Amino acid sequence: MATTIISIETPSLGDRSYLVHDGEVAFVVDPQRDIDRVLGAAEKAGVRITHVFETHIHNDYVTGGYALAQQTGAEYHVNAEDDVSFERSGIRDGDVVEVSPELRVRAMHTPGHTFTHLSYVLECDDPAVFSGGSLLFGSTGRPDLLGEAHTHELARHQYSSARKLASELSDETKVMPTHGFGSFCAATSAGGDTTASTIGQERLINPVMSQDEEDYVADTLAGLDAYPAYYVHMGPANSAGPTASDLSEPERADKEQLRRRLEAGEWLVDLRNRTAFAAGHVPGTFNFGLDGQFATYLGWLIPWGTPVTLLGESPEQVAEAQRELTRIGIDRPAAAATGRPEEWTDAPLAALTTATFADLEQVRHHRPVTVLDVRRVSEWRDGHIDGAVHIPIHDIVTRMDEVPQGEVWIHCASGYRASIAASLVAATGRRVVAVDDNFASSAAPAGLPVVSDQAPATA
Repeated sequence: MATTIISIETPSLGDRSYLVHDGEVAFVVDPQRDIDRVLGAAEKAGVRITHVFETHIHNDYVTGGYALAQQTGAEYHVNAEDDVSFERSGIRDGDVVEVSPELRVRAMHTPGHTFTHLSYVLECDDPAVFSGGSLLFGSTGRPDLLGEAHTHELARHQYSSARKLASELSDETKVMPTHGFGSFCAATSAGGDTTASTIGQERLINPVMSQDEEDYVADTLAGLDAYPAYYVHMGPANSAGPTASDLSEPERADKEQLRRRLEAGEWLVDLRNRTAFAAGHVPGTFNFGLDGQFATYLGWLIPWGTPVTLLGESPEQVAEAQRELTRIGIDRPAAAATGRPEEWTDAPLAALTTATFADLEQVRHHRPVTVLDVRRVSEWRDGHIDGAVHIPIHDIVTRMDEVPQGEVWIHCASGYRASIAASLVAATGRRVVAVDDNFASSAAPAGLPVVSDQAPATA
């Protein structure tokens, strides 16, 4: 039987895992912590998992590799140079693992994302390389996650590693990265097609293949922006051999318990989309909708260790959120409640005013308002409303005292982050308007003065 590669997507974190089989046995690359998805895929294919490979000690999620190997009895391949506290099958550059006669896997040392990063080459009639955080679709993995002191050196390693893959592998070799689909582990946005690629395709489109080393390093370092604060907790968790996700139902909270948790300063997170939240919500709750990068932004903003209670329209919505959170090491919600916000409190519901950029253009001529831009630094530099206050969303909790009093209009690129920030700011008692609109297509056409670091105002 021909070799089959099954991609297991985690779009909320911008990652992919892989199950590869020959019809009888299988290996897995970079599994997420909720291993039931991998086990389900293997069962559906009728195959037995015998080997698990990690490309690197991940910074953006808690791995399921150790738990999967423990549950299936598979050999767990982690770089022999990685400092971990569990038993593993140490693997090094050039080592070959014969998973089966059809599944021959060769390790290649491809440092850059980390110093010990490995890629795995599937050597068969239809070759593939599982490139982890090394060579991505149209990009490469970011080199700064181990700290500023190592960033420049790792950027040079990343350049060499990507070109090593291109020089040693055939053009038809499929490229199977772990990151690069919206993950903050990518150095830059890949753009273009993110469904599939080959070494030959990357030779044509990936800047790392056409730039000289100095230009690549300079552009990569210049393009780096902030990454989620929870990343600092992922490496230690993965080095300790994390258990599988506990997805059992959390404790159900009634109105009184929800009130007590709010008063205690815990986070009550409303999972509904921003339109529903704006229409009516429990005062003091925060809106992290499941329709966006829920776990990324919640994990980024919450003071680590703060108890989280999930408020959802249904048990299924809460279960989805719970699964997302276990992937980044927030293991158990403190409690949960489902239904409608009227069922979560006896207090009057709060509403969040929403508006467009055209509304903002009209209002700013009639009364004083503050425009708060919560996009990342790179987005701000590309273009922002003249006179706006800039506090990136990941800083909003710690820099809340910099948000002016009075009426605050909050915007991001399209509305998702604006709703998160607006819910946090509104909980402090400020008068808030969330701009639910597309900045790129609507701000300047509405007549707002959009400026960049390189250009004068356009209006």
